Amino acid sequence: MSALELLTHGDAFSRGVAALLLAMSVASWVAILWKAWLLRGGTRDVLRSTAAFWQARTLDDARRRVASFDRAGLVGPAVAALGQVAADARETQGTLAGQGALSQRLTRALRDALHGALRRLSSGQILLATVGATAPFVGLLGTVWGIHRALATIAVQTGGFTIDKVAGPVGEALVMTAFGLAVAIPAVLAYNVFGRVIGRIEAELEGFAHDLLAVFAPEGAPPPPPARPMPAATA
Repeated sequence: MSALELLTHGDAFSRGVAALLLAMSVASWVAILWKAWLLRGGTRDVLRSTAAFWQARTLDDARRRVASFDRAGLVGPAVAALGQVAADARETQGTLAGQGALSQRLTRALRDALHGALRRLSSGQILLATVGATAPFVGLLGTVWGIHRALATIAVQTGGFTIDKVAGPVGEALVMTAFGLAVAIPAVLAYNVFGRVIGRIEAELEGFAHDLLAVFAPEGAPPPPPARPMPAATA
């Protein structure tokens, strides 16, 4: 008897558990395929993008070079933030809005860009972790319910206890445990693999943001000059 035939003999609760496991499997595989496409270049694309940035002569040239390697759009936001801060510094030079330290403004812009990239990288990880942690217990719930139903059915039957009366219902119940494991194992493996890749990419992005801050807004850099010199004090 196949697993499908076993499930068709179950009651509404057993079929509901099977439908829940199927939904969890579909959701986890959608997340796995999407994250595999997002991380298809992995750390290599980030390293190529950062190398292309430092080889550029101008910021506009850097944007074009980075765009050709940054397929996942992880380095581009940091470059765009750097360009926006530079443009704002030119536009607000000599005004009160430009009196703040350049390093503080660049730090905020790079932090926002980095957080946006990390949110994209981490999306789907909670789903995979949840499916990997709960799917075995959902399958076990179906197993417990199936065994309970099988024993209740055997108890009301007449003619004595025989192996053929218990083999079918118990086998149907045990299939639920197998389904739960089949759903959970790919989700757990994908979560661990993607977690390692995300960790490496996060380290590279943080290093790149630190380098941008050190080069374009070094510590101790003087603030922009005031709009006009302060008058000298008179006796």
